[in-house]
Amino acid sequence: MSDPAILQRLGDRQKRIRIRRKMTQGELAEQSGVSLLTVSNFEKGKSITVANLIKILRTLSLLENLDNLLPEQKISPIQLKEWLAKQGKMPKRVRKSTKKSQN
Repeated sequence: MSDPAILQRLGDRQKRIRIRRKMTQGELAEQSGVSLLTVSNFEKGKSITVANLIKILRTLSLLENLDNLLPEQKISPIQLKEWLAKQGKMPKRVRKSTKKSQN
């Protein structure tokens, strides 16, 4: 699915939820602390900032659904033991080696 199609789907879903709750775009905008244009653009499938999306989701009591987008990754005890054995601590980032292989 393309990015524009995903944005359109999210905007449509948010609009249906807003209407089901008998809220106008203006009411949602005011309660969320975003502009009316932001709500309108989102419902049209246009891109908005993540910060504004969070404000809208909070107003609609849907903020807990963000956990489904990026679920917490649990590490197994075996994986943890392997990491600790190799490096002594859990990595915070992954770096590609820039060393050239020797022939």
